[in-house]
Amino acid sequence: MDDRSNGRGAGPVRAQGAIYGSVDPRAQAGVAAAPAAEPYAEPKALTHPERRIIVMTMMMPVFMGSIDQSILASALPTIGRVFGDVHDLPWVITSYLIAATALTPLYGKFADIYGRRASLMVALGIYMTGSLISATSTSILMLIGGRIVQGCGGGGLVSTSQMVLGDIAPPKDRAKYYAYFSIAFTTAGALGPTLGGWICQHLHWSLIFLWKFPFCLIAGTLVWNVLRRLPRYERPHRLDVIGAILIMCASSLFMLALNLGGVRFPWFSAPVLGLLACALVLGAAFVMRLLTAVEPLIPIAILADPTVRLAAMAHCFGWGSLIGLNIFLPIYLQIALGWSPTDAGLSLIILMGTLNMSAGLSSQLIGRVRHYKALPTAFLFLGAGAVMALAYSTSTMTPLKFEILLFLIGLGVGPTPPLTQVALQNAVASHHLGTAIGTMNFCRMLFGTIVVAIFGAIVLTGAGQHALTAAAGHYVPPAGSTTAFSVVFFITAGTLTIGLVALLLLEEKPLKETMP
Repeated sequence: MDDRSNGRGAGPVRAQGAIYGSVDPRAQAGVAAAPAAEPYAEPKALTHPERRIIVMTMMMPVFMGSIDQSILASALPTIGRVFGDVHDLPWVITSYLIAATALTPLYGKFADIYGRRASLMVALGIYMTGSLISATSTSILMLIGGRIVQGCGGGGLVSTSQMVLGDIAPPKDRAKYYAYFSIAFTTAGALGPTLGGWICQHLHWSLIFLWKFPFCLIAGTLVWNVLRRLPRYERPHRLDVIGAILIMCASSLFMLALNLGGVRFPWFSAPVLGLLACALVLGAAFVMRLLTAVEPLIPIAILADPTVRLAAMAHCFGWGSLIGLNIFLPIYLQIALGWSPTDAGLSLIILMGTLNMSAGLSSQLIGRVRHYKALPTAFLFLGAGAVMALAYSTSTMTPLKFEILLFLIGLGVGPTPPLTQVALQNAVASHHLGTAIGTMNFCRMLFGTIVVAIFGAIVLTGAGQHALTAAAGHYVPPAGSTTAFSVVFFITAGTLTIGLVALLLLEEKPLKETMP
């Protein structure tokens, strides 16, 4: 059998990479084209203005897919009061993250099969459906269900947009275009808590999900038209749906155990231990699936490359740690310091500014200097130290000290994502680009999901359930709340340190200057 029919071939289907916006049906099905087929024609190289237009178009899907990880941070106390359910609040965030995590690798392969434009249009449609379900929810369970659907779409918005960047520019030039993505990422991360808190305080919580509809329609229109000019590198794949289901179920059971332990049941009770055991069994089944499937959800062969492995690790622990910070910093300000949702969200604007600034600076330097990882490594060391200082200062925090620490955190973490993205894309073949990016995003989001669940369990145990629904400004901070958040920030500093070690070990391979 021809290796291309099962996605294990060594190169892309040639007939598909030759044409913009058109695909040979035989090649799409994995059947080699007949000798009499049309001669191969190299795709026309995109100019810098054309590349910039495509990248700027992708900023909107990236923003939409990223803001849902943070916009609910300031809104959780309000939503808990509306539905009278505090215990299940962490699921409003983790359900989205679990769904997005499990489907991110599938989107990578789907985009390799049917093209980036088709993948983004499907993701936008599912995302809007989930947003509508979430906005019209009448119970916390319905809201969680809507968030699952929303996550199924959100998982494809970010990862597919990153694949587009890999299609239009060689690794040496990608960093400067990735600066646009960094702006979208960090703006979403910092604007999310501010916008979510303001909507809940002055309007209605359901608008958190409805305000994005016009932007999704604009994004769909732009994607449909602009991506017609995108070079096509389709390749047949097998979608590992079984692997996605296994990791989704294992993650859900693990999160449920963390959610119930120490609150509804003792940590060593039969229900909690049973859930952990089931999660372990399903997790082991997922690993076996990765080792035995013809084309698993996460290709082990790609992670065998030390450059890819270390880039993914640095991205996961360095950039993924911000998922937990974006969610729990506003909660810390509301619970421990008694700030309003709007004020808690506004306080993170400094984080957005410094993240954008440092990411943009690093992106411009990566393709122009020989030792391109020196600056991101030094800055990440600074960021880890700032988070450590934050952990030591939770009980004596002042607004000025908090803003200074946020400035240093943003300055330190910002250069990491451009470096790790470019290093990974520089190390893999173009026909494995979608799978590799999907793998990196999967690792980051799985790590972020686990971190959010662990942090939620720590905060609920330390601060108490009633703290999340207390009215800001009129209550004494619960005993143990500052200690709980101190533990959260110490763990974050530790994960950033792991990312720093991965950056130190990452080999500085010369960046490719041409497209394959």
